Amino acid sequence: MSKLYITTPIYYVNAKPHIGHAYTTVVCDVFARFNRMLGNDVKFTTGTDEHGKKVEQSAIKAGISPQVFTDGISKLFRDLLPVLNISNDDFIRTTEPRHKKTVQHFWQRLKDAGHIYLGEYSGWYDMRNEAYFAEDELIDGKSPLGGEVQYMAEPCYFFRLSAFQDKLLEFYENNPYFVYPVQRKNEMLSFIKQGLRDLAISRTTFSWGIPVPDDPKHVVYVWLDALTNYLTLNGYPENEDQNNDEYWNSVIHFVGKEIVKFHAIYWVAFLMAVGIKPPKQIVSHGWWLSEGEKMSKSLGNVQDPYKYCKLFGSDALRYYLLRELTFGSDGNFALESFIQRYNSVLANAYGNLCNRVLSFIQKRCDGRVSRPSELLPDDEKFINAIDVGVEQIIPLVAQYNFSKYLEKVEQMIALANQYVDFQKPWGLKDSAPKRMQDILFILTEQIFKITKCLYPVMPTSAEKLLHQIGAPYELSLMQNKTIPADVIVLKAVDPLFPRIDNTITLDVYAEQ
Repeated sequence: MSKLYITTPIYYVNAKPHIGHAYTTVVCDVFARFNRMLGNDVKFTTGTDEHGKKVEQSAIKAGISPQVFTDGISKLFRDLLPVLNISNDDFIRTTEPRHKKTVQHFWQRLKDAGHIYLGEYSGWYDMRNEAYFAEDELIDGKSPLGGEVQYMAEPCYFFRLSAFQDKLLEFYENNPYFVYPVQRKNEMLSFIKQGLRDLAISRTTFSWGIPVPDDPKHVVYVWLDALTNYLTLNGYPENEDQNNDEYWNSVIHFVGKEIVKFHAIYWVAFLMAVGIKPPKQIVSHGWWLSEGEKMSKSLGNVQDPYKYCKLFGSDALRYYLLRELTFGSDGNFALESFIQRYNSVLANAYGNLCNRVLSFIQKRCDGRVSRPSELLPDDEKFINAIDVGVEQIIPLVAQYNFSKYLEKVEQMIALANQYVDFQKPWGLKDSAPKRMQDILFILTEQIFKITKCLYPVMPTSAEKLLHQIGAPYELSLMQNKTIPADVIVLKAVDPLFPRIDNTITLDVYAEQ
């Protein structure tokens, strides 16, 4: 058994969660569930990032304290987790006492090691992304992240990031797969080679943050604050020896492409500065677009995950998010494509396969079928094809190729439907009842395998189906390739995915 520590980025509490947040969290959940099925010991964490000037200003605008403001938005993120059926082990808020303790301890270690000095910052500040930029980094008067900027000058503490340029380049050379996908790694290398400037890591123009130890006029820069959440969630500073911690030695940070730099450069340098090993890997995904634009509250094109889960179920949304978007690339979220994939795959291919096989067993075989005493060549060919498919999806998930993984499962579903159509068990009730039962058992066992492959993505539906055939979903993916019984006794059979009427808009659905 291997230990694995999987993290989402912690989400900034300036607005309620949207499909982009849901996607990151679901990706991590699927990766966590899949690894648990492989027998690994997984720690999976998420949470909210709650400090910074933007939060303070939003709270003032709302006429409430920053703490009350963050309490409300953080709750929306936490409440979304059970709606999406997320299996996280912990949830961090950067306003928690345990995290304040971590940040101040980490700051003191940076200072004691000589990596922090007091100076004055003057330059351009992107408040939307809580990030500083020099004049030559601006693009058309905006930050490289697309945010509006304002010129600022204030006393602040600096981290000697420039001292880590060669160390970072050496680290990247020795760890060629540290950043995934490769285009993000190349972007990071290009940024480092252009020359690293020392990084401002405190602020004095607002107070909503964690006070700097021994100098409470300053609050800790929100990104230094936020990044250390991964240590808080792993027991730091009580567990200060992270280098000998099995979870920390296998930590994988999943992040959106816009925050790779903070994780793959700043965070690595911070950790190097205090003698803690960098993460095992930074894994970056692309953006969900809506109508061709990045989702934005100001554009009014934000897709609400709550609405999709309420109307169609979390499993359908989870499946669409992972199947539709090639991991690492951008994709367009559209109701039409959601309904098309739901109906063609979940309702017609998989749902109909399960329903027609199990309903037939219930109606024509009194809900019982027994394992065949012998297999025909067509049976063996079908079973072997499914077994090969199961083994092929494991490396696909390990490579974060979630869309290809589900495409492979769809191919397995298609094979099962072809087998049904060719064998025609419904025509054998009178002429060959034993052969009919053999076919139905074989089909049910392959549905069992296919459903276990789908379990990490669609846990609710998978558990329901496996319960119907009396097979435990807890069984690991690699073990028990057969149903652990020679007689299948069905329980009540209900359709999993009723078809969606594609002539009805989402707004009409919401009104029903």
